[in-house]
Amino acid sequence: MTTRPLYWSLRRELWENRAIYVGPLVMAATVLGAFIWHLSEVRSGPPQALFVPYGMGSSAVLFVSFVVGFFYSLDALHSERRDRSILFWKSMPVSDSTTVASKALVPMAIVPLFAACVALATQLLMAVASSIAFGLRGDGAGAPWSLPWGSTTLVMLYGVGVHVLWYAPIYGYLTVVSALARRANFLWAALPFFGAFVVEKLAFGTNVVGRFIADRFVGAMPLAFGPDASKTPIMELSQLTPARIFASSSLWLGLAAAIVFFFIAVRLRRHRDPI
Repeated sequence: MTTRPLYWSLRRELWENRAIYVGPLVMAATVLGAFIWHLSEVRSGPPQALFVPYGMGSSAVLFVSFVVGFFYSLDALHSERRDRSILFWKSMPVSDSTTVASKALVPMAIVPLFAACVALATQLLMAVASSIAFGLRGDGAGAPWSLPWGSTTLVMLYGVGVHVLWYAPIYGYLTVVSALARRANFLWAALPFFGAFVVEKLAFGTNVVGRFIADRFVGAMPLAFGPDASKTPIMELSQLTPARIFASSSLWLGLAAAIVFFFIAVRLRRHRDPI
């Protein structure tokens, strides 16, 4: 009989971390409520203008999901040391590799996939609400359904996948910090970069560290969607530039760093004791 340790480890993470699904749902409810509240100001128009609130709504939900992933990773291996449950889990027939793998899959697979589904459902409800409002005003109830929903859905899924890969080294680094820090996880995660930024600025007057940090957080957009990604809604597959992002050394070096970080996290968990 197979015990499926990875499956049950993932179930454990879902049981113990409600923010995984609460965060995206709360943001989706907020977006939908705000959209309905201001529905009287929404007008039928060109597809790009009509799609703007839908794109902004899904972006807000996905942004929250990445924030949830960051803070989840920062607490991934720290919480079990803090509440001393690490002693119980180490007595179970689950390896450190499986445990760390489950904690890596949460921000890199479970959260973004769930958030993408929530974002699509939010867009659907927004379209229904606007269709009803347009019909009552005589603006044309079918306008929201004329948008290219197939291509916009593929664009969103592409963006989610690209950012998961781009943020992988951040998740790995935060998981290592969660295994090392005894308290103040966020401070220990940020302090090395803040210290390096200040020293570089005072000693050399340059900003290499600052640009590196900014690039790791927002650098995927111009590579994956082109330099004009922030200027116009992205609705068609022709607007994507996958060749640029997958030819980027920053992407592959980041993935290599993520593998190293998660390997270190496995080794650290093997020898960490409760706090």
